[in-house]
Amino acid sequence: MDKRKLIIIGSGPAAYTAGIYAARANLSPVVFEGFYSGPSGGQLMTTTEVENYPGFPDGILGPDLMQQFRLQAAKMGTTFLTEDVLSVDFSSSPFLVKGSKTTLQASAVIIATGATAKRLDVLGAGEGEFWQKGVTACAVCDGAAPIFRNQDLYVIGGGDSAIEEAIFLTKFGKKVFLVHRRDELRASKVMIQRVLNHPKVEVLWNTVLVQVLGDTIVRSVILENLQTKEKKTREAGGVFFAIGHTPNTSFLSGQVTLEPNGYIQVQPGSTKTSVEGVFAAGDVQDHIYRQAVTAAGSGCMAALDAERWLSHKEFS
Repeated sequence: MDKRKLIIIGSGPAAYTAGIYAARANLSPVVFEGFYSGPSGGQLMTTTEVENYPGFPDGILGPDLMQQFRLQAAKMGTTFLTEDVLSVDFSSSPFLVKGSKTTLQASAVIIATGATAKRLDVLGAGEGEFWQKGVTACAVCDGAAPIFRNQDLYVIGGGDSAIEEAIFLTKFGKKVFLVHRRDELRASKVMIQRVLNHPKVEVLWNTVLVQVLGDTIVRSVILENLQTKEKKTREAGGVFFAIGHTPNTSFLSGQVTLEPNGYIQVQPGSTKTSVEGVFAAGDVQDHIYRQAVTAAGSGCMAALDAERWLSHKEFS
């Protein structure tokens, strides 16, 4: 069976950056970048304009940015396999990585499979409708876009993340409405007080989003009060889902230690997992920042950690 020094599982800023650094370190990395599991390139493949990635003062389309990452990794010598990883075996060395078409052994593995933003199955909010045309799942990523400025914006959720996103959006929107299906928020007390006291935020209690409407972009939403069953159409310039993310770890079958929230646990200040020789980078181990630039940075860290570990193993 073919054995490689380093296999990287995933795509997007973390995986591609790890590929760049690992290739430059002569590790000849192989990247399983996925196929059916999601678009190669990660969540940025479903993003339009990216305005906060350094080096692009005029912004760049998410797919274009990922294409540049991938081209650079390929130029450095990274090999790409456009197939999903079905399973891994970290119980002994070399590790075993089984893809949908290819099975390889690896001395070291970097997991960079990201996390998927949770969305509600709401009419008008899906792919081919108004997703990324005013509907998004990341206020920090997209909130400063021109289409959201001076508009009524709607954040769906009731936890700390939802409140953080609502307050963040007050910098750009005319008014921000926090839509929550219950009569009390699930957030911490300090965050609840912050949002309730904010002059530009209004909480819509016992309310759910029923439909998103518009033309080329979002123009309005239909909301339903769960107590009165009354539905109202309200003007809207944007809808932001803030109901959490799901880290893409199911294929690991519990072989590395996870945090209580499902993200891969890494040693502080590193990308080392609970399995020696297995590293994790990007959103699959980061439930706090979840930005392209931080994912790229951790991809660099993972490649350096892997290179140092492999070097130590070779000479020990």
